[in-house]
Amino acid sequence: MDSDCPPLVDHLLAPSGGLIYHLRALRHRHGLWAPFHRVVAGWLAGWLAGWLAGWQPARRELVIVGPNAGYALPDGFLARFERVTALEPDPLARWLLARRPDAAQLAFARLDCLTTPDGLAHLAARFPDAAILFSNVLGQLNAPADDWQTLLARHLAGHAWASYHDVISTRSAPTRDTPCAVSTAENLAATLARFWPGGELEVTDHASFRLAGDAPCRYAIWPIARRRWHLVEWAAHAPLKEKPGRPEFPCPQGGALPRGAHEP
Repeated sequence: MDSDCPPLVDHLLAPSGGLIYHLRALRHRHGLWAPFHRVVAGWLAGWLAGWLAGWQPARRELVIVGPNAGYALPDGFLARFERVTALEPDPLARWLLARRPDAAQLAFARLDCLTTPDGLAHLAARFPDAAILFSNVLGQLNAPADDWQTLLARHLAGHAWASYHDVISTRSAPTRDTPCAVSTAENLAATLARFWPGGELEVTDHASFRLAGDAPCRYAIWPIARRRWHLVEWAAHAPLKEKPGRPEFPCPQGGALPRGAHEP
């Protein structure tokens, strides 16, 4: 089946990654980005505690899609798995990722699973026993067919997967920036109102809201630059009987709902 899937092509100057992103990380990862990275570490720890307990050791394999250099991955995360495969098109990011102290079991694959309608089906077939982590990548790419929520449900229903991804980006500073979880179904405007209550909000919609359907989701603000903020969602799916626990930090309710509009 992999023979029908295009290989991953190297990109060093990608719009959402590459050299520009490495320079941003060099400048901000220990300062402006540090609070968000601590939130990601908590999400990953909670995810592991939730599903690893119910799996057999033979399934302790992880595929990371789009990890870049692993700037947001907590120390020691890769070492929690017996085998880790990364799908990353940035050659500099691969070089940096392979030099993490916890990367002893890390390997790279050239499978491009995000640019064709059946790419996730190829991913599922290539790694039938792996958990899959989409590392802040799905909000950067348009779905090649339908939408990401549909493709994930269609092709990865039998896998444990998780994703953190940009939902929107904006130049308007949030009024609230405390990470939280939403356990009830609501629309994008209602979720935005939890961080930007009242009035209208001009945003870029990354078409990645509620990728796990009605399952509980977690949200955090990522100040990617001094005057630009992203709302990042954590979504997870488990194929077994276990269900995600109740959110530890329920989001505050917003006031008037903002209107989402694409930035020019």
